[in-house]
Amino acid sequence: MRLRPSTACVTPTDAADGVEVELVRRAQAGDADAFGTLVDRNRRAVFRAALAALGSTAEAEDVTQDAFVTAYQKLDTFRGDAAFRTWLLAIAWRKAIDRRKSIVRWLQRTVTPHDPGASGGWDVFDAVPDRNRSQEDQVLGREFHDQVRALIASLPKKLRDTLLLAGSGEYSYDQIAAMLKIPVGTVKWRVSEARRVVKQKLKAIGYEHAG
Repeated sequence: MRLRPSTACVTPTDAADGVEVELVRRAQAGDADAFGTLVDRNRRAVFRAALAALGSTAEAEDVTQDAFVTAYQKLDTFRGDAAFRTWLLAIAWRKAIDRRKSIVRWLQRTVTPHDPGASGGWDVFDAVPDRNRSQEDQVLGREFHDQVRALIASLPKKLRDTLLLAGSGEYSYDQIAAMLKIPVGTVKWRVSEARRVVKQKLKAIGYEHAG
């Protein structure tokens, strides 16, 4: 089953509502169009979760596709104890972590020089040029984003994953807790600690007014 892409923007406030519940009920009854609508409503959120785990758009796209196929196959097991999106994100996150583990194992067996110009890298914090800023300011802005990106990438996985999920603006703390299988309080602590560490390291390299 090939899923059509969606450009619809979703937010963490798009919890299971009456429309989504009805779509799930119809999809469970075999309505492929209803499931396609669920894909459209949730694809961005699933993709951003996979991207946070993997840091590669190509890998994230593969995981997104795989997550929806798995959700379709297991749709009859969804009982509505949580919002459909929360259930779906948990599937996607598990698949992304499994993919990341397999990538790490492959890298451990293969010596591949890093190409800084290669596409598909850690692109979550790429800066968008501002036409109203001088060229010098834009260069400095890019340098700052590069530093932040590198520092986040260097965080322990637990802190990095939680910070990227929270920083994406796509998910509530409850959804992140469900994805990571940790208490909400732990999510909040990890986000706070990750931010503290990044700010501390930025100041240590000369960004005195960071954050």
